[in-house]
Amino acid sequence: MSKVSFNKPALTYQEQIEQLSNRGLVIDNVERAIHLLESISYYRLSGYWYPLLADKKAHIFKEDAHFNNAFEMYSFDRALRVMVIRELEKIEISIRSKMMYVLSHDYDPFWHADPKLFKSFPAYEKTLANLESEYSRSKEEFIVNFKNKYDNPLPPSWILLEISSFGTVSSLYSNLIPGRPKRQVANHFGLNDTVLQSWMHSIVYLRNMCAHHSRLWNNNLNISPVIPHKTSKPWLLNQDVSNKRTYFMLSILLYLLQTINPKNSFVKRFVALLEAYPNIDVKAMGFPGNWTKEDLWK
Repeated sequence: MSKVSFNKPALTYQEQIEQLSNRGLVIDNVERAIHLLESISYYRLSGYWYPLLADKKAHIFKEDAHFNNAFEMYSFDRALRVMVIRELEKIEISIRSKMMYVLSHDYDPFWHADPKLFKSFPAYEKTLANLESEYSRSKEEFIVNFKNKYDNPLPPSWILLEISSFGTVSSLYSNLIPGRPKRQVANHFGLNDTVLQSWMHSIVYLRNMCAHHSRLWNNNLNISPVIPHKTSKPWLLNQDVSNKRTYFMLSILLYLLQTINPKNSFVKRFVALLEAYPNIDVKAMGFPGNWTKEDLWK
């Protein structure tokens, strides 16, 4: 397929309203719609009125499609991302804490600086460069104090991993040589190391989506987390679900929270969010019809 040059003009807010109206979108309050276009942007909102289109090529809306329908989907998605970020923080801190403890005791406090403990040296070099960069840039008081007191090129893992991105932590774990310490970290969360490795990568992806305000609720994710065949804690009984949809990612969070925060209220808050936005179709998120019967989601 040959490419063409982009030649669409930038539209004023009023022209955007007229274009939407001409395509069949009902705009009950033009002044409010212009305010939302100004605050959020036409392009960001377009991802939420896409489900309202009858003809997606011609951008013609379904009969009785309202501007407010799209804004409600946007508002639901925003609230969902806030909920997810709150749980991701707990999960990321717990995984890195377990890694620090297990690997420092099984190897030594500076295990992250030993290339013999990693499968791929090129991958290790790249991760080490990230660690060194994060350490160099950090202005945290405990990092400054370490630099002033010790001559080590890097601090022990329980200091260094506190300032490292979870992407770097995930890369470290993924590249670790197979062995009891790597399995011990995964077993703490009721998983094998292959599944935890995959899920850590997925968590990095999910965090990036939320941090960059990307559409989450009905998105088809560009990752495929490993589907576990055996877990030591309750997992999804219905395996006939897509591992590229939001439902699967939320189930990953719920599974890990069984270890990290067993009395969490995520399901309760998620159900309350659905009740606040009754027009949201959970099937668009990959939820099966019997999701409320799953032990994981009760």
